[in-house]
Amino acid sequence: MNNHTVFTTFILLGLTEDPQLQILIFMFLLITYVLSVIGNVTIILLTLVDSHLKTAMYFLLQNFAFLELSFTSACISRFLYSISTGDRTITYNACMSQLFLVYLFAVAEFFLLAVMSYDRYVAILKPLHYMTIMDPKTCKILIFGCWMTTLLTLLPLLSLVLELEFCDSVIDHFYCDINPLLQISCTDTWLIEQMVIGCSVVVFIMTLVCVVLSYIYIIRTILRLPSAQQRKKAFSTCSSHIIVVSIAYGSCIFVYIKPSAKDEMAVNKGVTILNTSVSPMLNPFIYTLRNKVVKQAFSDFMKRILLPSKH
Repeated sequence: MNNHTVFTTFILLGLTEDPQLQILIFMFLLITYVLSVIGNVTIILLTLVDSHLKTAMYFLLQNFAFLELSFTSACISRFLYSISTGDRTITYNACMSQLFLVYLFAVAEFFLLAVMSYDRYVAILKPLHYMTIMDPKTCKILIFGCWMTTLLTLLPLLSLVLELEFCDSVIDHFYCDINPLLQISCTDTWLIEQMVIGCSVVVFIMTLVCVVLSYIYIIRTILRLPSAQQRKKAFSTCSSHIIVVSIAYGSCIFVYIKPSAKDEMAVNKGVTILNTSVSPMLNPFIYTLRNKVVKQAFSDFMKRILLPSKH
């Protein structure tokens, strides 16, 4: 049996060694993280307190905001601490926990995006039966299904990761990601690599097919509407979701169309920064700025806070 060192801590290299660039990265990530927290918490609060936001669409949006908030917190908060303190070390247990949580929230998001596409499909194609089909019980079952499918997808893979032995303690990333961990492993990683590819393809392709099929039927139905005003109103209910889906899948496609081996990790880290900080910041604003009901709910919520005596 090979005698490998058991590492209890790892060192996260981060993005750069340049102190001035680190300050810029810290300020950028801090601003995007704070805006992301404010935006997603606001959506969660609005959907909880406003009576106009009690339909399936907003229940799913509430869960999506929770996942976005959790995902960016799992990745970015630890990196902000690392830059501000200069402490790049992370314990083995914390690293494995971060790896699990990041993938848990990320994969659950893809399944939820597919469910949200189905919700828009029902709303456009079967508007008279929408409240019956997408009732609260059905929505809760769909959300539960997202979580269970995510866990069943990830647990076999992560159980193998926990068996890995490592030859080095330096992780070439700003958080504990699967590929950098495999690069420093002494164990044969062929099976894990194949499972990563398999899980990625299954999650990505399966959810993308659901999204694409839903919107093919949605667009066909919208184009058949008799008036331009009806088509505009129908499309406006889906436009925010289309933008969010495009950002999510577009960034993943960019990561998986591999650049040269030399630049691969640098490019992937750059795209990951966008996924983990910029997207969670933009998504609440995409949904609120293009939705009159949410904007009205926000206005009413602020009035209740600022002018409590009048409500």
